[in-house]
Amino acid sequence: MHVGEWWHSLDYDEPCRIVGIEVLWNHTTCVVWLPRRANTLRTLQSRLAPLRTTEANLLDLLSFISAAARIADALERDALIAPLEGNVIPLPHQLHALQRALSGDRVRYLLADEVGLGKTIEAGLILRELKIRGLVRRVLVVAPAGLVSQWVSEMKTHFNEDFRLMLPVNLAMIRQVAGLDEVENPWRTYDQVVCPLDSVKPLEARRGWSGQQLARHNRERFEDLVSASWDLIIVDEAHRLSGSTEQVARFKLGEALAEAAPYLLLLSATPHQGKSDAFRRLIGFLDPDALPVGGAVSRENVAPYVIRTEKRRAIDAQGAPLFKPRHTQLVPIAWGPSHAEQQALYEAVTEYVQDGYNRALREKHNAVGFLMILMQRLITSSTEAIRTALERRLQVLELPAGQLSLFPEDIADDWSALDGQEQFDTVLKARLKGLKNERQEVELLLSVARRCEARGPDVKALALLDCVQRLQREDNDPSLKVLVFTEFVPTQTMLADFLRQRGFSVVCLNGSMCLDERREVQRRFAADAQVLVSTDAGGEGLNLQFCHVVVNYDLPWNPMKLEQRIGRVDRIGQKHIVRALNFALEDTVELRVRAVLEEKLKLILEEFGVDKLGDVLDSEEGGAPFEDLFVQVVLSPQDAERRAAALVEDIRRKAEAGREGTKLLNPTPQLDPGAAQKIASHQMSFWTERLTLAHLRSQAGAAVERAEVGYNLRWPDGHEVKSAVFTRRNAEPPGAVHLSLEDEHIRALTTQLPVFAPGQPIPTMLVPGVSDKVSGVWSLWRISLQTSDGREQRCMALFVSDDGRVLGPTARTIWDRLIALPDDLRLNATVLVKEAAVSTFEMSRFAAEAHGGTVFDELAGAHRESIRRERKKGSHAFTSRKRVIERMGLPHVRARRLAQLVEEERAWSAGLAAREAALPELTAIVLMRVARQDQP
Repeated sequence: MHVGEWWHSLDYDEPCRIVGIEVLWNHTTCVVWLPRRANTLRTLQSRLAPLRTTEANLLDLLSFISAAARIADALERDALIAPLEGNVIPLPHQLHALQRALSGDRVRYLLADEVGLGKTIEAGLILRELKIRGLVRRVLVVAPAGLVSQWVSEMKTHFNEDFRLMLPVNLAMIRQVAGLDEVENPWRTYDQVVCPLDSVKPLEARRGWSGQQLARHNRERFEDLVSASWDLIIVDEAHRLSGSTEQVARFKLGEALAEAAPYLLLLSATPHQGKSDAFRRLIGFLDPDALPVGGAVSRENVAPYVIRTEKRRAIDAQGAPLFKPRHTQLVPIAWGPSHAEQQALYEAVTEYVQDGYNRALREKHNAVGFLMILMQRLITSSTEAIRTALERRLQVLELPAGQLSLFPEDIADDWSALDGQEQFDTVLKARLKGLKNERQEVELLLSVARRCEARGPDVKALALLDCVQRLQREDNDPSLKVLVFTEFVPTQTMLADFLRQRGFSVVCLNGSMCLDERREVQRRFAADAQVLVSTDAGGEGLNLQFCHVVVNYDLPWNPMKLEQRIGRVDRIGQKHIVRALNFALEDTVELRVRAVLEEKLKLILEEFGVDKLGDVLDSEEGGAPFEDLFVQVVLSPQDAERRAAALVEDIRRKAEAGREGTKLLNPTPQLDPGAAQKIASHQMSFWTERLTLAHLRSQAGAAVERAEVGYNLRWPDGHEVKSAVFTRRNAEPPGAVHLSLEDEHIRALTTQLPVFAPGQPIPTMLVPGVSDKVSGVWSLWRISLQTSDGREQRCMALFVSDDGRVLGPTARTIWDRLIALPDDLRLNATVLVKEAAVSTFEMSRFAAEAHGGTVFDELAGAHRESIRRERKKGSHAFTSRKRVIERMGLPHVRARRLAQLVEEERAWSAGLAAREAALPELTAIVLMRVARQDQP
């Protein structure tokens, strides 16, 4: 044993090089260098053995190593990595957005695709790409309250990214759980956070609050949020931050968020709504110098910041149009003679609402006005819904007067953001004082409602049954899936019971269910349930492309909510024409208004060449006018048609202004389906399968068994996976588990590339398709650039023929065959050892040095560019954070945060300087002699 020789470490099961030998008190110890660990340590000579080639399971071991090297190389070499890893195959326009966003140094863009094209997916792809490249760790998503849960769900479902939904009302609890003091920032507790937009905007005043209360509110919700050191901030519905003036709270939030992170994604389908100043402010968030005040707003100076695809230009991976047509139908439901009493109940409740609302306004009892309007919507939903509401109202009215109260008058602040069931719960839980004689009115209405229920099912329930059966016949599909939406849980419960009693398999979703319960319901609906009855809150975040029939059993007054409902099935991937049936009772003011709205809105959509109201109207701006319209026509039915027509005309004017604004946005480029096809056909899933199976077959204590679907796997540490599959298309059967590089066990295997040492025995193989033509030495090499914080690498296959030629295609072919491990690939009895092994190694290394220089130059260039970007990004981030902290109101908090910032910047700068030093490394992974079939 001599210094410089290579031996095998029994303790670490890998080759090591002896760098020192010492004999002390009759014990011989060696200092060895372990290249895989880049570490030097002392060991007993007895724990070193001659280099060897493992005979048992050698083919599986070689296949595993070859697959691991191919994956490691692909993860470093491919321009875009995120699409290969996630659970979603990007469409051509989504790949275009990803490529465009990553093409420059400043990832600060407005993603402005039209509605329904998957801006959330695009943002997720960009997020994943930045994380994989090590550029992003802390991510903040700011979205309207109704979308925050959907963001959490979609990031987990599509990208396996865990986000924490942080509601400002829970900050005190987060402080307590995390053990934070009053000065520490709770927004730094989690690295990936979603929060609702309007809950974190700064306030200038609030009725009844002192200056100290206001300062505390703004510090916890606004100042702490924007100073929490984010790497990437994503803002959904970002046009809401552009503000009517630069003084409004939302604009101040947008301005602060824009300065709080080096990477910024603004998402909006309607970024320019005919208001140039607001659009200028929106682009200013991305770059304050993009559109100077007084300068022209032109397509040329907007183009660097906007990524946009129009639906008419969107295609799938085969180049076909992305969306199927949609058919929406308003379905009037006639009362009929057998439901005269139900019609009388509707009319009586409407009279109660009209009278009660007007009296509530006269008596300045606004909360009761909200209750009256809710009653009107309940009576159009179902008898059970109105009966439940009347019972709960009567319970309140029977309480002693001293226990009744006026509902907080700020109910209007958040009322429109609540769905129907949330409004139902909010207003009926309050012990509202009654109007004069209201108790007697409620008692009378309640008795009529109970009689109606006793007489049998509602007329709409019977119409739903008839509708479902008719659609089954028309589609010739007895198991046709139907999604039914209602605003209220009592109606949901009634419909589920009604349909189950008639032989249908029914599942339900509502806002009270947790994420796991919602996923289970969605799974059951996808599997064997025929009908899903959902409330609006229950339907948030659902992706139900496998269903194409939606019945809106009751109609929310805001038609944008109807768009959201239908959007659960009218999504990318839908294979059928979507049918949406909107139920409305005949001889009601609701039907009169709805008929006028749908007729006139249809003309607008045709004029603009779109098929959804959301294509021309923002959901926030669209909600209030429609709801105000219905309130007014319930109170004054004679004006229904005139008011509806006036509102639609106002929508047309706004849409026209918005359309003019979109002319400033880039036209959609010609999309290439080939890029998406390349991703869809990429061999990453095959390599991952071969990597996993070959590794487990080569390991003691592991097992691979064929299952009915996929494989049952057991890892050496005891971890088991049943029905494991490795491609997305095979993951559809219930119970199948899709394994990818996201799995921690599999991802770890890509880092376990071995080291092949000089003198290590070299096996000989017969490789089909090669051994009949040529013989020589095949090898795999890792070309690395090592820095203080890690390693950047490429893997290179090399084949040197016996006559000295370096054959690139042959090297690639052998690599592919080793991964695939065909049955006719086999070991030859000959093994190169000792001097023959050393000389073969040296010959291969000489060739590897000659051919690997270009690869290292690429790595070094990319490293220098990465350091430059990181320095620029960090400088921007620290400057922005300093500006934010300097605006803080409390001097002691400001001083502490500035001191912390100085220390963070000093440590960051030192770390970056250390990373600039880059060391080259060339390491052998595998060497193998390929024999000719006619050789012994």
